Amino acid sequence: MSTTSQTSGFPLAMASEDTAVRIISLQGGASLTKRLTEMGLNVGSEIWVRQRQGAGGLVISRGETRFALGFGMASKILVCPV
Repeated sequence: MSTTSQTSGFPLAMASEDTAVRIISLQGGASLTKRLTEMGLNVGSEIWVRQRQGAGGLVISRGETRFALGFGMASKILVCPV
């Protein structure tokens, strides 16, 4: 029986502050996937959760670039701990 990314990963929206994670899957539609990959948030990318804001929003960073993501978008990015 093989393990899928959904059983080993969790939504980015659930990640703790000051934690490094790796993107294992993008669960959104084609336009969301395109938008995220254009921002450099591809499957396999390592990102840091810098700050949690309000009702599930996050500030993340990849390299020197920081991004603010809402809860909906962060929920569609599956990650695993680095």
